[in-house]
Amino acid sequence: MEDLRSAMRDHVELVAGLVEKLSAELRSGFRPAYDNFIGFFHAIDWKEPWLIGLLCFHATLLLITIISRKHVNFQLGLSIMAFSGVLLAERINGVLAGKWKSFASQNYFDPHGVFIAVLWSGPLLLISMLIVVNTLLTLVKLIIRWKRAELRHRARLAREKKE
Repeated sequence: MEDLRSAMRDHVELVAGLVEKLSAELRSGFRPAYDNFIGFFHAIDWKEPWLIGLLCFHATLLLITIISRKHVNFQLGLSIMAFSGVLLAERINGVLAGKWKSFASQNYFDPHGVFIAVLWSGPLLLISMLIVVNTLLTLVKLIIRWKRAELRHRARLAREKKE
């Protein structure tokens, strides 16, 4: 019995050591990404009017998405517009990279499109995912209603058959 306890204790210590190493590895691995993320947002002047306008646009679009959640056809059009905005992000980045001096204090539009991806495409994709989830929930509710109606119809036919 003592051998079993000793083996269990060794096994628990081994697993605890592995979990501790994995935890330390994850913390050290995510640190550079976290630092880059924080640095990215500190490099942006959030008081620029066009950035405030962009954030207001995304907030308005999110509000419209939430308010129109029961109008599936409208949300289909909204999702097409959002996906079109994501599709055109590279072209928008190219155009704005050439004209940034007329509306911004610094050039945010790098050739890789990181800024436009984070502040333009990211929110549009999140709103599109919200629309997709809402559509799936609506479809589930519709399938449930359809199945209930089908079961009521079958029960009615069975009742009529008995009579």
